Amino acid sequence: MKKTEHNLKVPDIDAWGLPHRNESSSIIKLMLLSGIAVVSLGGCSFLPAKTVESQRNNPQSQIGTQNTNDRSPAQTTPVITSSSATDPNFVVAVVQRVGDAVVRIDASKTVQSRRFPSDPFLRGFGNSGSSQPRQRVQQGSGSGFIINSSGQILTNAHVIDGADSVTVTLKDGRTFDGRVLGEDPVTDVALIEIEANNLPISSIGDSDTLQPGEAVIAIGNPFGLNNTVTSGILSATGRSSSDIGVSDKRVDYLQTDAAINPGNSGGPLLNSRGQVIGMNTAIIRGAQGLGFAIPINTVQRISQELITKGRVDHPYLGIQMVTLTPEIKATINRDPRKRLNIRADQGVFLVDIMPRSPASVAGLKSGDLIQSINNQPVTKIEEVQKLVEKSQIGIPLQIQVERNGQVIAVAVSPAPLPARTEG
Repeated sequence: MKKTEHNLKVPDIDAWGLPHRNESSSIIKLMLLSGIAVVSLGGCSFLPAKTVESQRNNPQSQIGTQNTNDRSPAQTTPVITSSSATDPNFVVAVVQRVGDAVVRIDASKTVQSRRFPSDPFLRGFGNSGSSQPRQRVQQGSGSGFIINSSGQILTNAHVIDGADSVTVTLKDGRTFDGRVLGEDPVTDVALIEIEANNLPISSIGDSDTLQPGEAVIAIGNPFGLNNTVTSGILSATGRSSSDIGVSDKRVDYLQTDAAINPGNSGGPLLNSRGQVIGMNTAIIRGAQGLGFAIPINTVQRISQELITKGRVDHPYLGIQMVTLTPEIKATINRDPRKRLNIRADQGVFLVDIMPRSPASVAGLKSGDLIQSINNQPVTKIEEVQKLVEKSQIGIPLQIQVERNGQVIAVAVSPAPLPARTEG
């Protein structure tokens, strides 16, 4: 939490993926953990247990016509129709049909570090002149699933992020060098490729039709234990990134109680017919039965852009915002230094505007209260995020805001989301 220029306690949220200018920001990011205890790259993301506890009080674009070309991820095998959740052996049938399309992904990268003198006397005086640069290799493992017979595989971006080498191991034991075709850290989706043919492929489902309570199955490689199968139910749909404390992501997650552990990241979450409905990606540290997956419709949309462009351009406005509550409204209106007069009871309050951003260029100001976007009322930051994510770069959004008691219209043209910079 941090104090804004309006003296409001607001979540540390930059809805458009930019790092805060305040370097002490407490924004909660995914911790990338390895599938093996002694390594540090890849694996399944951990969320701190307190993340969800602190939040308790508080249709993806469709893929076009599916290609029959082997390079299209839309190509699928026939679904399993002989089994259902009423069959006690339906999990066995799903695993027998789908398991061969689930792979293990090992990634490694070389990092630079400095070795300081072993003499504590020298270290105590900050004698860094004797430090010796050295290289070390970080390794980690995750999971993935094959989407066409010519070797394209989907996984999490954090599994292969920054990797110098990627190795893919099939269930039959064959290993291949993997090539990263593209990754999108904003949604945590990546696409890799191996040189192989006639591979088993995953059947793709529809995550827009899911209902809580449905039976689900996870297959992956937790802690290096290849081809591990777990099952459970779909606990919830539409968990926003802010709900689970990862506001720098643009995903509405599926929640499941199927056991997911480090090393499951990038593996499939399946329905009772053996169709992939999600990509396993995160768990809550110290909790049980709280796993999260990226809906497969989101994964497909992102993968199509990675195939065609090698990158994903997310629309960006450049605003920091908070959902208006009675407490926030009262705080704003009674602060004589700000000279603001919020009359509406609902809306999204703009805490800050990024310099030289589309929002700044269009004339949005800190203190504005968004009431609607393209004539669609908005009352929560999640609603704004979804509308902006579905918008098109360069096509103006008609944003209606309340400013000092008056309602005005501002046209903001989204730009591509700027790349993050390390440090």
